[in-house]
Amino acid sequence: MKKLKLLFFILLVSILIFKLLPGLTITPTLGMDNPGEQLPENDKDKESTPDKELLPFTLSYTEVPGVLTFRGNNFRTAPAYGTVDIKDNKIEKLWQVKAEAKGLWGGGSGWTGQPALVKWSPEVRKIMNIKEKFKEDENFVEVIIASLNGKVYFIDLATGELTREPIDTGSPIKGSVSVDSRGYPLLYVGQGIKEKPDFGFRLYSLIDQKLLFLQDGEDKDAPRLWPNFDSSALFSRSEDALYVGGENGLFYKLKLNTVFKPEEKLLTINPEVKKYKYEKEDDSTDPLYSTYGIENSPAAWEDMIFFADNGGLVKAIDKDLKELWTVDNFDDTDASITLDIENENPVLYTASEVDRQGSQGTARILKIEGKTGKILWEKGYKAFSRDGASPSNGGALSTNIVGKRSIDNMVIFTLSRTENESKGIMVALDKATGQELWRWEMPTYAWSSPVDVYDSQGKAYILQALRNGTMYIIDGANGKILGKAPIDSYIEASPAIFNDYAVIASRNGYIYGLKIK
Repeated sequence: MKKLKLLFFILLVSILIFKLLPGLTITPTLGMDNPGEQLPENDKDKESTPDKELLPFTLSYTEVPGVLTFRGNNFRTAPAYGTVDIKDNKIEKLWQVKAEAKGLWGGGSGWTGQPALVKWSPEVRKIMNIKEKFKEDENFVEVIIASLNGKVYFIDLATGELTREPIDTGSPIKGSVSVDSRGYPLLYVGQGIKEKPDFGFRLYSLIDQKLLFLQDGEDKDAPRLWPNFDSSALFSRSEDALYVGGENGLFYKLKLNTVFKPEEKLLTINPEVKKYKYEKEDDSTDPLYSTYGIENSPAAWEDMIFFADNGGLVKAIDKDLKELWTVDNFDDTDASITLDIENENPVLYTASEVDRQGSQGTARILKIEGKTGKILWEKGYKAFSRDGASPSNGGALSTNIVGKRSIDNMVIFTLSRTENESKGIMVALDKATGQELWRWEMPTYAWSSPVDVYDSQGKAYILQALRNGTMYIIDGANGKILGKAPIDSYIEASPAIFNDYAVIASRNGYIYGLKIK
């Protein structure tokens, strides 16, 4: 009887405690940056194993609306955010911003030149040095784009109005900026052509636009004397880290040690820099002859990071920068590797240029098993390269599309200088076999990467800008041309898309805001 009374007393006390503390909950965070965020489908099994190590790239790349790095995510397959309702197959110019001409390279943007499009959270929006009217605008999306004049521009997506003063880095920028995937106001900028000292890649606070960190590209450990950074960095949310490759032949990982306190308008970093240097048959440090150098942007899955170099080596390393495997694709590979998931395992798509092969050769497309480096299929296309005073390579300069929704059986490549030095093609290949499903013979070539967009029903469209400044709307299912619009006379850079808005820059010095109709 006494035991029953004791049990009853314990039960009564427990009930009182829970009544007094109604908000008390215990939620396993799994090491995520935001405990309440939803895991992607591929990570649902991890919900039941909270003690399991969270690998760097198992969460969705970001929870922030927009396109925060080149091609939008760690698969390099998301250059468009949201959906688009295409009825008239038209592209309308909404605004243009002039990037002032400066130095040998002028203004505007070159390859890859994709903008970041960011819909900041209210707490971040209110602490940044943007114009006051944008701080209260719940629909505000900021365009952040680098220029060949060395400046980074900040523009309102809807109107084309400058949202704050540009950042002047001092030397031309060719590549695409990256914004911290946690939505922190932290910006990565890789400089592309050295004109002034203090040259490499930079990290800026977008609270006040102050420089927080500079990694000198003329690194004493580098196997190549070429300090440029065209690569667009990946931010790893779960690690508080950044991954990026350099044209100096080194691959970098920065443990950022970020402190972000929005209520105090405080953002600091204290990077710990780690480098991956690999050995290959290359005795030259001369940038013209060395096959070292990483111009593409790394892709990643779980703890594996993938990139290719100027000699055509495709490499897989882990988060500790240890090599996993290498595949030789025989020629310079500047287009970024793309990833897809098949049977819960990563597969890679990559394509080479015609560069070191001479005036003509083969652009080689590979599908690779991500975990082993096994080549699953390959396909070759004849292409040309121009040498001389204005050298220009053929083959794959554009990053490919990995089809989704209505075209999820396709992988789509844009190839330059294929029929002759001035022509190009777009080809849709079957993911399973590599068989060509359709082909578009383009009137000229393209370095700008194609962008896949989808309507609310999953119908696929492709936007492709050509070298001559014309942008096309293409039916993703069959390659049929649905519409086109002259944007400029010279485009190398790639667009980014937010719903039915597109932003692209030209080599002639302009940044354009477009509406897809």
